[in-house]
Amino acid sequence: MSAGGGSKARNESQVQDVSLNQAAASQNVAAVSQRKIIRNATLSIEIDAPADGQRRIASIAEARGGFVVTSESRQQGGASSESKPYEVVTIEVRVPAAEFDAVVSEIHAVGGRVKEEKITGQDVTEEYIDLEARLRTKKALEAQFIEIMKSARKVSDALEVQSEMAEVRTEIERLEGRRRFLENQSSLSTIKITLQPPAPLISANTSGFFHSLRQAFGEGLDVAAAITLGLIRVAIALIPVLLLILLPIALAVRLLRRRSRRWPFTEKAAPLE
Repeated sequence: MSAGGGSKARNESQVQDVSLNQAAASQNVAAVSQRKIIRNATLSIEIDAPADGQRRIASIAEARGGFVVTSESRQQGGASSESKPYEVVTIEVRVPAAEFDAVVSEIHAVGGRVKEEKITGQDVTEEYIDLEARLRTKKALEAQFIEIMKSARKVSDALEVQSEMAEVRTEIERLEGRRRFLENQSSLSTIKITLQPPAPLISANTSGFFHSLRQAFGEGLDVAAAITLGLIRVAIALIPVLLLILLPIALAVRLLRRRSRRWPFTEKAAPLE
């Protein structure tokens, strides 16, 4: 393993020199390359027709080169007789990062009042450059291991180099996966929009004969319900007490009846003796 090990050490030293040069080159390229920024937005809009707004936002995203990720419509409210059910629409779109500001402006123009808006931006340029440099280093190391494996004289040397190559390949795949993720997130922005109708303005009329009559009727129902519930509770509470009192009395009465039935027979049987 001495020849193979020495060759491996020399190759790793060469790889380190190469990696430093590549890292320096990457930093120079970063100065002139476009920065990678992940931009996302979350909006909550009040609109009279959420379903129409949903279709318009989908058309805006597709016209700008984007697409709809998810679209959901659900009914809320209507739990009481006074509140009516209303539709709430949630839509998530992804659009090219270059069209992000234009799409957000067009969504504002859909109509309604924007209740909430949150725009976030994360600069991942430095991480992306670091991934590129590490990938080049790992690929150069992998190439060196391939050359070492070709010149290996012993099976044990070849197996050791193969094990090292497997670890390097695993790391390369992990770095490439992270790089693809950053590229995807920075090239396409995510916008989540919630559409719902405006909250109704409730104006309560607290004066007038009919309002007083309705209020009195409601109070009467409440009092009647309270009395009924009170009687039910009293009856339930008295059940154990009545059982404890009436059950012994019923047993005593039953015993006395049995004895009273036996007495006439005993009196008639006495003269026969």
